[in-house]
Amino acid sequence: MILEELEKLYISHTGSKPTAIEEMPSSGSNRRYFRMKGVADLIGAYGSCREENETFIYIARHFKEKGLPVPQVYAVSENCEYYLQEDLGDTLLFNAIEKGRITNVFSEEEKILLRKTIKLLPSVQFEGSEGLDFSRCYPQSEFNHRSILWDLNYFKYCFLKTTELDFQEDRLEDDFQSMADVLLKSSSNTFMYRDFQSRNVMIKDNEPWLIDFQGGRKGPYYYDIASFLWQAKARYPESLRMELIDLYIESLKKYVDVDKTEFMKQLRHFVLFRTLQVLGAYGFRGYFEKKPHFIQSVPFAIENLAKLLQEDYPEYPYLCEVLRKLTNLKQFTDELKKRQLTVKVMSFAYKKGIPDDPSGNGGGFVFDCRAVNNPGKYERYKPFTGLDEPVITFLENDGEIFPFLEHAYALVDASVKRYMERGFTSLSICFGCTGGQHRSVYSAQHTAEHINKKFGVKVELTHREQNIEKTFESKL
Repeated sequence: MILEELEKLYISHTGSKPTAIEEMPSSGSNRRYFRMKGVADLIGAYGSCREENETFIYIARHFKEKGLPVPQVYAVSENCEYYLQEDLGDTLLFNAIEKGRITNVFSEEEKILLRKTIKLLPSVQFEGSEGLDFSRCYPQSEFNHRSILWDLNYFKYCFLKTTELDFQEDRLEDDFQSMADVLLKSSSNTFMYRDFQSRNVMIKDNEPWLIDFQGGRKGPYYYDIASFLWQAKARYPESLRMELIDLYIESLKKYVDVDKTEFMKQLRHFVLFRTLQVLGAYGFRGYFEKKPHFIQSVPFAIENLAKLLQEDYPEYPYLCEVLRKLTNLKQFTDELKKRQLTVKVMSFAYKKGIPDDPSGNGGGFVFDCRAVNNPGKYERYKPFTGLDEPVITFLENDGEIFPFLEHAYALVDASVKRYMERGFTSLSICFGCTGGQHRSVYSAQHTAEHINKKFGVKVELTHREQNIEKTFESKL
């Protein structure tokens, strides 16, 4: 039936039958798409929701008139369930940046595509809204109090309740109301794409084109940048994310005055809201509709949520309490721990050999502490280690240990930061001295404490020659 109707529409538009019709892979929606070959290569679309189809067709034609890069709609059936649109090819931005997503090292070519996409966004939001009849948007014409609560309850019922976590609904609803008040402070007469992410951007001739904007409505511009840069499986390094935010702000200034400090303060609220909305969608599509792609994305969204909660949201105290419990549930922490960095720090004696890297990676740092003044050459310090007050006082009064560790920290910090961004799971740092008792023990102890405090990662500390082990648990 679907193929017959699309074939009729194709014949009506082109005057001849298609030579081939091939169904394309499904996405998160219930719409179905078919590549139709013939005198013209087109995409045939079928959607059972007439109102949603009408919205897409209306917005697509409006954007096309504004010169925005969206697919041309060529023909529509009388019942508006079928339509033909321009074929933009097969390359989603999500796939075009796949190597960067996997390795967390984005090539210059990938970064160029991301920059082009981010620079395009303000023109869609501002120019796209000019003359747009928002009353024709579906299912809501604007981002308002009701739609915010819909999304928050979507998260509550489709995701939070599936975890069987206990919570007080009335207190949670109070914070939902507070969040709605905070978000609505940013209301603007701009087009809010609502699902602006790399799966809804196609690359044609090395330029970004926009698809799947039928859920758009009038709303604040913060939402779309939050949606794009905190997409669960995109895994943008923090440095790249900040670069793209700066680029977005500069592009935004063409249309509105922007104070970066205030922008960032408000943006984090939208990032939290969008993360909850996405988890609701993952719960519904994954747990209820049994679509594996969405279930696979849950750990990435939980990881984003855990990072967001490192800085408090005083406006929503009970919500944050519930969310912290959520991110600490075993079904999520076990998965996250598999991908989190563990730093192994060890002190050792050179005369007993440099330690092997237990991860099997055969890398890491080995720092030689023997240039630092040695308390072990004095008889009174021989019974003590670098953990004991007499040795600590000697090394710190002498002072040579401080520049040594300062240089070591500079190297180690840079690697820990990069390893976290790239999703590496193991880094080895060893400090050696003559006997593995004084200088190396002091250095390893302070380095382990420094890394855990600064980065919050798990640190496994071993003083090999002293048979002492200690674990500093992850704070992430």
